[in-house]
Amino acid sequence: SSVKSTHDKRKGGQGSLRNKLLHNPQAVIGTLLIAIILLMGVLAPFLAPHDPMAVDITKKFLEPCNEYPFGTDQLGRCVLSRLLYGARYSLGLALPILAVLALIGTTLGMLCAWFGGIFDRLMTIVCDIFMAFPLVVFAMALVSAVDNSVASIMIAIGISMASWFLRMVRSYAKTECGKEYIEASKISGASNFRIVTRHLIPNVLPQFIVYFTTGIATAIMSVSSFAFLGVGLIAGTPEWGAMLDEARSSIYINPSLILYPGICLIVCCAGFNLLGEGLRDRIGKEDEISAT
Repeated sequence: SSVKSTHDKRKGGQGSLRNKLLHNPQAVIGTLLIAIILLMGVLAPFLAPHDPMAVDITKKFLEPCNEYPFGTDQLGRCVLSRLLYGARYSLGLALPILAVLALIGTTLGMLCAWFGGIFDRLMTIVCDIFMAFPLVVFAMALVSAVDNSVASIMIAIGISMASWFLRMVRSYAKTECGKEYIEASKISGASNFRIVTRHLIPNVLPQFIVYFTTGIATAIMSVSSFAFLGVGLIAGTPEWGAMLDEARSSIYINPSLILYPGICLIVCCAGFNLLGEGLRDRIGKEDEISAT
């Protein structure tokens, strides 16, 4: 009964997590920032005053005005339009990567923790190998071996981050596997599938959500970093990292061209990091309550 009480208390705390997050300033601010960036991307076709790819040399480096609220760049393209569409590229590349990683990392991590043995040791060795290589080195090698495309960058980021996701899930799942409620489930005759899906995953998932949220910021920065280096995206793509790269040549003429995309990246990554910190603080408190 004490095991059931502890497990129920933990589930009850998780059930009220959403309401408690509303009283966490970090989570609230992070959610608002994320909502702003998401709206920028979703509503870009309606909010953008011009075609982000349209080039007009006669209008280069225009000051902010009614027609061009943030001015124009070195090719006469509307900066505001490119910033709005940039949210689509940054989130549109990062979120699919993280979604696939969430599925793969959770599945393999759970299998490693639950069954152990040779499979666990093999996956641990593979993860250690991939974690030993910096993301930039791995991406550059993949691009050189295959081609300079968005798919290559997404694969490089996915493989690199998958190792961290798998190790994180495995670590938390191993901890949960040693707790009393798991042993009680085994004694009661519950199947492996039921224990994993009804008990193990629900208790590991909150920690995974925290890691997933902060991982989005890492993926966004990785995509922008490669775009800044001219890797993966087609020249002229309205992506924040690519905009920073293009603005380097005119930093002394029009420094605002670097300022705008830089602010967008900071706001976007800060939003996901703040939300992740808010979730971590709240889940940490819930774990303390469950322990008592």
